[in-house]
Amino acid sequence: MLPPLIKRGSPLGHVTQPTGAAPEARLSPVIHYTFLLIGLSLLVFVLNRLDGILLPLFFAALLATLLLPVVTKLEGWGWPRLLAIIAAIFLLVGSITGLFIVFGTQIMDLKAELPLIQQKLVAFFDQGQQLLHDRFGMRVMSKDELIDSSLNSAKKSAGGFLGSTLSTTAGVLSVLTLIPIYIFCFLYYRDHMRQFMFRFVAPDKRTGVLHTMDNIQTVVQAYITGLLTVIVIVSVLNAIGLLLLNVKFAIFFAIFASVLAVIPYIGILIGATIPALITLVETGSPARAAGVVGVFVFVQFLEGNFITPMITGSKVSINPMAAIVALILGGELWGTPGMILSIPLTAVLKVVFDANKTTEPWGFLLGDVTDGEDTKKDKSDDKAGFLGKLWHMIKRM
Repeated sequence: MLPPLIKRGSPLGHVTQPTGAAPEARLSPVIHYTFLLIGLSLLVFVLNRLDGILLPLFFAALLATLLLPVVTKLEGWGWPRLLAIIAAIFLLVGSITGLFIVFGTQIMDLKAELPLIQQKLVAFFDQGQQLLHDRFGMRVMSKDELIDSSLNSAKKSAGGFLGSTLSTTAGVLSVLTLIPIYIFCFLYYRDHMRQFMFRFVAPDKRTGVLHTMDNIQTVVQAYITGLLTVIVIVSVLNAIGLLLLNVKFAIFFAIFASVLAVIPYIGILIGATIPALITLVETGSPARAAGVVGVFVFVQFLEGNFITPMITGSKVSINPMAAIVALILGGELWGTPGMILSIPLTAVLKVVFDANKTTEPWGFLLGDVTDGEDTKKDKSDDKAGFLGKLWHMIKRM
């Protein structure tokens, strides 16, 4: 007698749906992706509308992740959790204050030099206009016309600029007040938040979830600390090169360019153009300006090929295309704070995607190209040049 689920006369192994069972409902791909797009649109709308609440939380979460090893170390020395967290927050505030003092001193010096730079820039502009007039017959704009046009445009946008400046200042002050409070709460209630996450998971799966959370925390900490280490190293190298060229405000431009170097391609372009133009105006020497650009290009080469792969490449790396798209989306969503948060949040998303088999392809898409090469290379491709051999020697050390 045949089993009841196998139809008489049907091919072997063909199972029929038992009578009385409800057929499985499946959505068509069009409806599925339509709901997905609607959900993403609502998510973007909510993120944009709640920027005043979410931005301090995101900044505080990243900084709390950065301070967690310090707090854990102090607690291991016998410090109470309350005092350990307060000491770590004071350390963070002191570091940021020292950085602002260095920047502020350089900015004040730059502000004092602005009238002289303006005079030299006007003379340089007149020379360039005269050259274009002699070569191509273009009309020369007088200095008075240039000043009048600049003043008219400034008057038109003065009211809006003043209002936006006041609102931005008020927003920054409120954020700076909330972030330390959020950092304290994240660090003090971290065990409570972990137990909160366990409430959504079955008891037999909590070990795997705990392992995944620890991996995410470790990788995110390594990425943020590695990124800060890269910025410090690049700042030192930029400062050495600019000081050797006797460039004014070398420390300011070195730190400014190193922070912008986080943005692939675009950052080094902006970071090198401004000091090169000021050097050209100050000295009138194209060779000195080209030397400034050469310093930044050489340091960027070292950063991209040696420094970053050694420090952050083994943990998590974002490919340039994903970084640029993240910067654009972050700027459109939250403005300048969104651009600052875009790279760390993209790294966090990559770690979360890599931790789940379902979303692992998206983590592969965000990652660097060299992280997921599964194909075997031809042996002829292993014939590295001098730089490749040097890099392999450094990795063996």
